[in-house]
Amino acid sequence: MEKTFMEAMDFRHACKIFDETKKISDEDLTYILETGRKSCSSFGMEPWKFLVITNDDLREKIKEVCWNQPQVTTCSHLVIVLAAIENVKPESGVPRRKFGRREMPQEKLDFYLNLYADHLKETLSTDENIYAWTSKQTYIAASNMMTAAAVRGIDSCPIEGFEKENVEKILELDTTKYQLSLVLPFGYRINEQSTQQREKLEDIVEYIK
Repeated sequence: MEKTFMEAMDFRHACKIFDETKKISDEDLTYILETGRKSCSSFGMEPWKFLVITNDDLREKIKEVCWNQPQVTTCSHLVIVLAAIENVKPESGVPRRKFGRREMPQEKLDFYLNLYADHLKETLSTDENIYAWTSKQTYIAASNMMTAAAVRGIDSCPIEGFEKENVEKILELDTTKYQLSLVLPFGYRINEQSTQQREKLEDIVEYIK
């Protein structure tokens, strides 16, 4: 039975070790990945790519450069979230194609392309700046995927504890095109969930009228 959104938020936690005997179904995995695909992004650029890794040998290599965290090898499916670099550059032609998915006159398309390039001139000036922008957006997709997984009773654990360059080398990434943003395992918990600790709503929300 699917959980409500708030039930899923209560269910979700950073699962530190998964039950290796349980595997996520193809249907549930597609459901999770679709929520990532449908996530919002700045200018609608969808600056991400998701690598789904099930190869045990490869996951073992990745684990070694992820502080040997057991989630990497005990999970059902390991998703590597990549941040786009090349595809958000105007000269790549990809922004033009993506803006063009909505039918519009050529002059309007040119207007949006110029607005995009001018507004993000500093952001798009170096690959380092681009990564800072696109990797931030991948977290929107990752968050949606984790909540979607929780709706289906599936656990996850976002991992930032990794050696970025070494993971990229293991995956043989062309870092001019994509760079590592987040390591995101999915599976089923083997231990009981710890008590969720959060600040009170009144301590983190301020209404300004």
